Amino acid sequence: MSSSIPAVQPGRIRVLKQGTDPKPAGPVVYWMFRDQRLRDNWALIHAVHQANKWEVPVAIAFNLFHQFKGAKARQLGFMLRGLKKLNSDLQSTLETLGVVLIIQLEICLGLLVESWTLPALSFLRIMLCGILIKFGSFWSVKLLIPFQVFLKMWSFTFGDRLLTIAGDKVEYGARTIRSKINKKLPEYLIDYPELITPQRKWASPSNSIDWDNLIARVVRQGAEVPELEWCRPGEQAASDVLMGDKTGFLKVRVKNYFSDRNNPLKSKALSGLSPYLHFGQISAQRCALEARKVQKLYPQAIDAFLEELIVRRELADNFCFYQPHYDSLQGAWEWARKTLMDHASDKREHIYTREQLEKAQTADPLWNASQLEMVHYGKMHGFMRMYWAKKILEWTSGPEEALATAIYLNDKYQIDGRDPNGYVGCMWSICGVHDQGWQERPVFGKIRYMNYAGCKRKFDVDGYIAYIKRIVSECKKRKAEQPLLNSKAKELRS
Repeated sequence: MSSSIPAVQPGRIRVLKQGTDPKPAGPVVYWMFRDQRLRDNWALIHAVHQANKWEVPVAIAFNLFHQFKGAKARQLGFMLRGLKKLNSDLQSTLETLGVVLIIQLEICLGLLVESWTLPALSFLRIMLCGILIKFGSFWSVKLLIPFQVFLKMWSFTFGDRLLTIAGDKVEYGARTIRSKINKKLPEYLIDYPELITPQRKWASPSNSIDWDNLIARVVRQGAEVPELEWCRPGEQAASDVLMGDKTGFLKVRVKNYFSDRNNPLKSKALSGLSPYLHFGQISAQRCALEARKVQKLYPQAIDAFLEELIVRRELADNFCFYQPHYDSLQGAWEWARKTLMDHASDKREHIYTREQLEKAQTADPLWNASQLEMVHYGKMHGFMRMYWAKKILEWTSGPEEALATAIYLNDKYQIDGRDPNGYVGCMWSICGVHDQGWQERPVFGKIRYMNYAGCKRKFDVDGYIAYIKRIVSECKKRKAEQPLLNSKAKELRS
């Protein structure tokens, strides 16, 4: 592919400030954050294309924050192990991915631990010709900016007042954004161009990272919420979940998605992609492209899957981007704030502390099971997450405390916490975001109500509780056995 031909559609790129040097001397730095992958990465494709145009090398930088919105070993360990695999791919031929020339490119993954240190900033001031940043999810908007503008953005808020392709304001609900997205899909739901070869090599040696010690330190610091065994990190693992011959969603499990996706006892019917989408180890666009290939075989299932993957995911991104109070009662619609405050002082049957809720010490065995599923398994079924959050509203002193508690627990224990979908899920359940007013009742006001009896009508509640008890028992057993296994492994190494 010639460097004179645009590798990325212009609509996916937003230039905040054009540089004055027609041929910069320093490298193009792709600041990797949301998309932690090499395959199907619009920002990386454009970074290499731009570097070839300017005849400069490409660097990939990833900034590991010491604290990121309460993430623990569960989330940070998964992310770092995925980055370790990515770094290994950069240093290999990548023949298994069909990108055989990568080994010659010497693209450098610079993991700047904990913060952009002064030496790193000095290096970038001297060497940098452009920073490419991935922004957004499905539309993959990138920003190519000079370093001074980047520093200003880093100091304040990233992406403030930018427009997304699908809209330029907070959307009221799925029905108001769906048509806008569908109009753009023919233009933007296209396959990725080939990742071309950088013509200039990175002159400096690759950044040497002691991955094992780094991961061990981060996992030790966040040991309060341990890592998960069932969820393997990395691009290949994500691809297997989507397309694997044995258990891949689109190859094996999609046939039951439409009928079983709302049954908490049939979690295997779900895609299982949310951890990989959250950490950018797989592209939502790739998932949509592959799903369309089997749409004629499973039309209802694929339609429902694409609605969640594209429309609902973009709706969540839209809300969190354009609503500065995306995680507080101030971000709710006026009708919802009013009804919640009108009923804030209503008498509650139960009031639980955050500690009691975290330890699943309530009088509701169904709610306790959902909380334990999240704590031990790291993932709560979507239907149960709605019930779970609404009961928190019912059992705390007011809507502000309820929302703060739900977000705290979600971000601490869910493998895909600290995500727009999670924030909007809590805001929908507690604050009526993207919903409508319902019949008024105590505590909830006009917020949609859910209860135990309603759940019993929809699925086998007792079966779900028994299922979670088995999961918790197995998790505790493995945790108890782990010190012995570690001791035996240490003996073998010595």
